[in-house]
Amino acid sequence: MIISASRRTDIPSYYSEWFFNRIKDGYVCVRNPMNIHQISRISLDPSVVDGIVFWTKNPLPMLDRLSELKEYTYYFQFTITAYGDDIEKNLPSKKDVIIPSFQKLSQMIGSERVIWRYDPIFLTEKYSIECHKKTFEYIAKRLQGYTQKCVISFLDLYRNTQNNTKGLGLLPLQAKEMNEIAEQLSLIAKKYGIALETCSEEINLEQYGVSHGHCIDSSLFEQLLGCKLTMDKDKNQRKECGCFSSIDIGMYNTCKNYCLYCYANYSQATVSKNFGLHNPESPLISGEIFPGDKVNDRKVSSCKECQLSIFDI
Repeated sequence: MIISASRRTDIPSYYSEWFFNRIKDGYVCVRNPMNIHQISRISLDPSVVDGIVFWTKNPLPMLDRLSELKEYTYYFQFTITAYGDDIEKNLPSKKDVIIPSFQKLSQMIGSERVIWRYDPIFLTEKYSIECHKKTFEYIAKRLQGYTQKCVISFLDLYRNTQNNTKGLGLLPLQAKEMNEIAEQLSLIAKKYGIALETCSEEINLEQYGVSHGHCIDSSLFEQLLGCKLTMDKDKNQRKECGCFSSIDIGMYNTCKNYCLYCYANYSQATVSKNFGLHNPESPLISGEIFPGDKVNDRKVSSCKECQLSIFDI
């Protein structure tokens, strides 16, 4: 089993104490987004957790406690974009805080385990192709040697994303623009020794050396674990998504980064309400388990195939 922590919220930034309490207690509870009274209780025992993928824009609150994860295999999807606080409203300085934290994390756990995400990409008068090119090169230069891979994607306009980005003056982002951006960024990435992949994109950009990626990556986990994993593609994601199956332990409408392009937040008011209900001691990321809730133990198991195969002899 792979744990995703989390596509739905920034656990390292805002819920690291809660997360480590869940590791200590050996389980986590997650409400079903489609039925809030249905709760899954998920074991976090190292014998069944093959790996953890952290998704974050700021891992600093977690860095001093990484030793508590010594029994787990994990890597980070770490987002650093061109956008300022007009878009990503609650982030510290990228120049002085975020990029140095990326470098520190890489020094602690290795460059192969810190994947840079430059996504989602969209265009406005302010955030033009030239702006993306210049900012991408600035970040790539500072991350040289600290990461081996960068993941890009282009903005998808979900209903809540459309509402939140109404005032930005989004410019057309068609195949022509995508190809131009991919070509420019791939040249820069190659210059700094960084492989470039896409996330959940239908467009084929392989002519620029940009391959379709797997954010939940069984191959990377196999490399880190030193054994094979029997894993299927995640059926709960879009068909363009290359991710392998995982269990997400986050919750929608709980991320306080307040990025306008975020698909996981519907409104800041709801986020504030849910964050106000957060208790680091609760098995849930927000709120408590009530008498009317139904808690089911989710059946989980390791996907490892560690026995030596005749084909390995």
